[in-house]
Amino acid sequence: MRLRKQYLSSLILSSALLFLPSPSSAFYLPGVTPTSYQTNAKVPLNVNHLTPSNSEADTQLHSVFSFDYYHRAFHFCRPDGEPQSVSESLGSILFGDRILTSPFELRMLQNETCKALCKEQNFDPRSAKFVNRRIWQNYNINWLIDGLPAGQAYIDPSTQSNYTIRGFPLGDVREQQARLNNHFDIIVDYHPTGSGENSRVVGVLVVPSSRRDSKNVGDGSADCGDASGNSPLVLNEDGDTTATWTYSVQWRRSSTAWATRWDPYLHVFDPKIHWFSLVNSAIIVVFLVGMVSAILMRALKKDIARYNRFDSFNLDDLSGTSAAVEDGVQEDSGWKLVHGDVFRTPKYPLLLSIFLGSGSQLFVMTGTTIVFALLGFLSPSNRGSIGTIMIFLYTIFGFIGGYVSSRVYKSFGGESWKKDIVLTPVLVPGIVFATFFLLNLFLWAKQSSGAVPFTTMLVILAIWFIISVPLSFAGSWVGFKQVPVQPPVRTNQIPRQIPPGTTYLRPLPSMVLIGILPFGAIFVELYFIMNNIWFGKFYYMFGFLFLCYGIMIITCAAVTILLVYFLLCSENYHWQWRAFGTSGASAGYVFANALLYWMSKLSLGSFTSGVLYVGYSALISFLFFILTGTIGFFSAWGFVHKIYGSIKID
Repeated sequence: MRLRKQYLSSLILSSALLFLPSPSSAFYLPGVTPTSYQTNAKVPLNVNHLTPSNSEADTQLHSVFSFDYYHRAFHFCRPDGEPQSVSESLGSILFGDRILTSPFELRMLQNETCKALCKEQNFDPRSAKFVNRRIWQNYNINWLIDGLPAGQAYIDPSTQSNYTIRGFPLGDVREQQARLNNHFDIIVDYHPTGSGENSRVVGVLVVPSSRRDSKNVGDGSADCGDASGNSPLVLNEDGDTTATWTYSVQWRRSSTAWATRWDPYLHVFDPKIHWFSLVNSAIIVVFLVGMVSAILMRALKKDIARYNRFDSFNLDDLSGTSAAVEDGVQEDSGWKLVHGDVFRTPKYPLLLSIFLGSGSQLFVMTGTTIVFALLGFLSPSNRGSIGTIMIFLYTIFGFIGGYVSSRVYKSFGGESWKKDIVLTPVLVPGIVFATFFLLNLFLWAKQSSGAVPFTTMLVILAIWFIISVPLSFAGSWVGFKQVPVQPPVRTNQIPRQIPPGTTYLRPLPSMVLIGILPFGAIFVELYFIMNNIWFGKFYYMFGFLFLCYGIMIITCAAVTILLVYFLLCSENYHWQWRAFGTSGASAGYVFANALLYWMSKLSLGSFTSGVLYVGYSALISFLFFILTGTIGFFSAWGFVHKIYGSIKID
């Protein structure tokens, strides 16, 4: 409750910066503009939430909840007065960041050997149980010094290169005892500016340790106790335990330039895996597209030539001995037979139009976000920039969603145009928001800092209804004013009866067989993305992601066109929902992959953690279904228009 007003003010500021034009000098984004400090100038150390992670001894994740740094049970020292909230972007808040000020005193180039943060803190049995459980679950402490995450140094065994992982452990477990780290050796790397008078922070490492005998001796000084680790601080769950929070600061001169200070955090583990996956996917796509081209182009060219030649014959020539009959051309065979039904309005045209509008909106938003990230506009130094730009792009592309939905619905011959205009910006975003809100209730119940504040929910609703919905209405109005896409052939009044199809062309088998191919194009990058999301790491392989996204689009289009061709050849003209559902079936594999990832990489000990993981995975899979289904539908739509526009129909 105490921080909600601060969150509200920061959100209003973030929203204003997001949607209003402003000169570049009017505001400062931490981590984007370099800050130079004079000797002895104060360098801010801000604290962020505590997050679950893994360790060298335990590689599985045991929780999905994050906790506020100043949660009462941790008994961390507070600054004078109350901790002040640091302004964050909308995306940063949605991803769980809760950045606050701290009592740490860091002065540029001023080393500190042993300082106490505050007086001794008393851990009662309830707090001890809470903290010990977090230590067993490998929770990490997260700090920011000059916008740079404090972390720990590691060496990649495969390349012997140094890299940094953000965060450092709250404690460790040895001999079945949870030991709380209450002393922090802070190592700050600095790089002098050109003049040499000022310096910039280019690296932050923290070496935590557990020291039971640390004491506050007054005036901010402390006796940091035994540094050998033989006297660790173990919280007693049956009685009170006192602890003193202490720290030391060491400044190291570094040759690292400020522009490259993020490189150690963006380490790529075994890049050969990315290249192997990319080459493998590219080979599959080339083979698939080549096969589709060989089958369809040759078959279609021959079919179209035969059909057109057949139509050029006079009825008197059809005596049974003509060249047309000898070639085996029959008017009642092949995909031409369903020309009078292929553009018949599908079932539930309103729902399909809404899904296609939302899918087009997602498609453009995803592609634009990846391109921005590829060009370096979404640096991890600007916290939450990816989340912020995704919300911004999805909002302004509401016009595209409304336009596509209305054009498709009008082409289907739909008459409930008011429902289409209203439901397009409401249905899919409403499902996403309702699911997100429901899952957020679990986070609120657990008092997790990852719970999105209620004020943030109001801001999202305001952006949705004030900006996105009107833009969608405008797009729908423009779409309905346009001439509908006319089919190249007329539709018969009486629909044909569809003969029984083969097994592999039935809905479920075809979805299982075809849905795996688009998923195969992205599953390696999806694995790395999930690793970075759940284990709190940085993902910055946007070049690979861009190529995988392109391969996925080509794969969705190719397999859907192939399915629709075989479907039409079997005289089944219900291709609209089949194209959408079959291409979108790859979302089922995404969800199954998430469940497999849960069994192999996670060990969630509570029911609530499982509900959250499954809920978020299902939400992502639903959006992926809308996205890939839209790609498949429009590929098939263009294909059907092309082939039926190439034949002569009496």
